[in-house]
Amino acid sequence: MTNPEGSFIWYELMTPDAGASAAFYNAVVGWTVDSSANAAASGMDYRHIQRSDGGMTGGMMGLTPEMLAGGAHPAWVAYFYTADVDAKVAAITADGGRVYMPATNMEGVGRFAMVTDPQGVPFYVMTPTPPADDPDASSDAYDRWVPQHVSWNELYTTDLDAAKVFYAKHFNFEFNSSMPMGDMGDYCFIDFHGEGIGAMMQKPPHVPVAGWNYYIRVPDIMAAKAAVEANGGQVFHGPQEVPGGDWIINGMDPQGASFALVGQKPG
Repeated sequence: MTNPEGSFIWYELMTPDAGASAAFYNAVVGWTVDSSANAAASGMDYRHIQRSDGGMTGGMMGLTPEMLAGGAHPAWVAYFYTADVDAKVAAITADGGRVYMPATNMEGVGRFAMVTDPQGVPFYVMTPTPPADDPDASSDAYDRWVPQHVSWNELYTTDLDAAKVFYAKHFNFEFNSSMPMGDMGDYCFIDFHGEGIGAMMQKPPHVPVAGWNYYIRVPDIMAAKAAVEANGGQVFHGPQEVPGGDWIINGMDPQGASFALVGQKPG
């Protein structure tokens, strides 16, 4: 894989109703997600998120009653690229992270594990299996400017200084600039191989739990807001203009997963 170590390569929605989630995001973002169950080799209901350009941004995994009873909840979770899953898991746990799902191989997909950072925020690490006809394939699930891709990766953490050290060490993030936000502290920008890909900040009191927040780019933020509300979602914040001229909204989808959108505001 040609993505650098530490890249965001896949975004996954864990949802109790994959069919309803597919309909919601199809309407809001313009993705094409299968409306009917497509059981993966593991027996799980897993649906790929396909963009209009033919590429894929991620997938949707149906949470079973057993998963929900065990504490799983609706959420977006990202996959970080690593060339060695087992070594990465060992290094993360040595620095205070935890393992939610041990390293697993899936034929034709790759090797992956779900872990947490030392503050308890979950994510996957993965070594994908490239297509046989494209051994140098790369992921474009993240793209700063193109609609239907994730455009910004934002972490709310309970220990900002510790999180910066952890992600710098394990995923090669750099923190070269920040924006003061008064009582909310600093908004610390994430630089990765010369590109700004997101930011970290101390978790605000109104945010219930620490976690990553992923902004999906849409062409028209007002049309997207209307689609959210027309399709059973909630908008908690925005549209708000952010530096650079984009506008954002934060909300919750009808199945209870937090999400965020970013785009232009016409007129």
